Amino acid sequence: MKKARVRATKSRAEPKADVTAALAALERASSKKVREGMVRFGIPTTNALGVAMKDIQAIGKKLGRDHDLAAALWETGVYEARLLVAYVADPARVTVAEMEKWCRDFDNWGVTDTLCFALFVDSPHAWGRARAWVKRKAEFEKRAGYVMIACLARPKRLGEDAVFLDCLGWIERDSTDERNFVKKGVNWALRAIGRRNKALNTASVALSRRLIESQSPAARWIGRDALRELTSAAVRKGLPA
Repeated sequence: MKKARVRATKSRAEPKADVTAALAALERASSKKVREGMVRFGIPTTNALGVAMKDIQAIGKKLGRDHDLAAALWETGVYEARLLVAYVADPARVTVAEMEKWCRDFDNWGVTDTLCFALFVDSPHAWGRARAWVKRKAEFEKRAGYVMIACLARPKRLGEDAVFLDCLGWIERDSTDERNFVKKGVNWALRAIGRRNKALNTASVALSRRLIESQSPAARWIGRDALRELTSAAVRKGLPA
């Protein structure tokens, strides 16, 4: 198996040995089968080792939180090293500048989603970046905004209904974006908001019905898929008041 090429890092000197050790641990956990399987899920393998997510999480748990190490891991450009960042970086220390830099580097849904739901969502800058990213033109930057909204809409997270009603407006605006990863991100956000409570379910269902009547194939798909889930007996039964 061709090894991923590691680029030089500009991080402080101390983490360099740790980066080498972390990459070595990833190499040991890699397999040709996992790497080949990535193709089926649309993950580029040019700079990937082929490591299962459970093994990446286990390596991250062993390394612990080390924000400087996370920054150095990102600079390697290795797919699994960037996934590892989500479990090594400190959400309390991640800066807006770092979030912006890493977001601009997003080039696949795997890294995009993992950093959003395992790291960025716990940052004090989460809502600010979500609002900024949904306005972006680049496919994975815009997707990141909607993945952030989906994560922030998890039922146990705090947030006023008015904030999520604003998000429904952004969802309606971008529902006509035909790009696959944007379309799926928008759909995820709509479904997440609609599962939050009864009032937001009602608003999300109404939006889903409007989207079904759209001239846009993407909007119709988003609406149909969300409506099927949000009107299901299982979802309705579990909705908080």
